[in-house]
Amino acid sequence: QVQLVESGGGLVQAGESLKLSCVASGFGPHKYAIGWFRQVPGKEREAVLCIDVDSKVKNFLDSVKGRFTISRNNAENTISLQMNNLKPEDTAVYFCAAGNYVCYPDDYEYDYWGQGTQVTVSS
Repeated sequence: QVQLVESGGGLVQAGESLKLSCVASGFGPHKYAIGWFRQVPGKEREAVLCIDVDSKVKNFLDSVKGRFTISRNNAENTISLQMNNLKPEDTAVYFCAAGNYVCYPDDYEYDYWGQGTQVTVSS
C-alpha cells in the first residue's frame, strides 16, 4: 500500500527556515516523481517543486526560486523540501504527492497524496 507522510511544518517568523519531509512507503525509490504542492484556503493547490525518477528537479513557482530546494534520500525513501528565508505569503498547507516518472505542475497527474502539513509564517 502506497503511503506518503509529511512532517516538519510549524509556525516560524519571516526570514526563518523550515525543512519538510515526506516519507514514502509501499514503493521503492525512483519509482515515481515526487512533487511538493501547497494550498491556501479558498485557492487552488499549486505546484512548488518536483523531483523525477532521474532526480531531475522542476521548479514550478518563481516566488520560491533561490529559497526552496527539493532533495531525495533513497536510503530513507524520504523527499525533503528545504525552505529558507520564508515569507508570510508562503503560509499554506504543504502536500507531497507521487505519480508518473516525470514532473508535472498539475495535481491530477499525481496518484498518491500525503495528508499535508501546515506551514505558517508570521511577519
